[in-house]
Amino acid sequence: MAWTEIIEPKKKLFDLKLKEAWYYRDLLFLWVKRDFTATYKQTILGPAWIFLQPLLMTLMFTLVFGRFANLSTDGLPKILFYLAGVTIWNYFSESFTKTATVFKDNANLFGKVYFPRIIMPLSIVTSNLVRFIIQFSLFIGFIVYYKYIGNNQVMPNAMVWITPFLLLIMAGFALGAGMIISSMTTKYRDLAFLLTFGVQLLMYATPVIYPVNALPEKYRIYVLANPIAPVVETFRYAYLGTGAFSWTSLMYSFTAMIVVLFVGVVIFNRVEKNFMDTV
Repeated sequence: MAWTEIIEPKKKLFDLKLKEAWYYRDLLFLWVKRDFTATYKQTILGPAWIFLQPLLMTLMFTLVFGRFANLSTDGLPKILFYLAGVTIWNYFSESFTKTATVFKDNANLFGKVYFPRIIMPLSIVTSNLVRFIIQFSLFIGFIVYYKYIGNNQVMPNAMVWITPFLLLIMAGFALGAGMIISSMTTKYRDLAFLLTFGVQLLMYATPVIYPVNALPEKYRIYVLANPIAPVVETFRYAYLGTGAFSWTSLMYSFTAMIVVLFVGVVIFNRVEKNFMDTV
């Protein structure tokens, strides 16, 4: 009699077990569906919040940073400038914060049944990709509107085809960094309290509310040292026509993402073996 499933300890640190994850793909899609249901259950507006959240955030940025602080938007309409940053940033921040607490949030489930643990972080990145697509359609709608009314400052270009690559970098960063933080919170619960503050601080270190070109030359190098910054700038450049785009900076972001993802997988694989003893 041949066994249909063999459970054994992992022997390699960098082992995603993607073949096994593919075998459990139905479970991944089930969790993506569960995520949407749990998030918007018992809310009055339901999935409409997917549109409202970036809109409200954009309006707040427009009022505070565009009107009161009078920050530069590279000559672009303020709403469109901030919405571009919010759209791509939200995908990273939502994926990162949820992945960063995946062990703590699902400890009871992990202790009852076996499945490839990587499925859970992958389901988070996937469900947020669906949200991104919906919010991205809203962003495209605003671009079409401004082009329709004859705003020639908005100039999408051929770089729009690099969007999947930009999403890959953001997903890799969110997955890798989230797994690192999640693995550490099994022992150091304080990190969970610092997570929200850290994400907000990172947003201000990323050109979401300001263009890199508006910064003094001596400060640009520090902002661009943040590997997420070139991704946001490239996204804005592709769809609006302005931004500090550079292939060198983008390759730097991709390389940094690979490093973070590698470290995240190694730590995740080590911790998942015995995290139930410390959670």
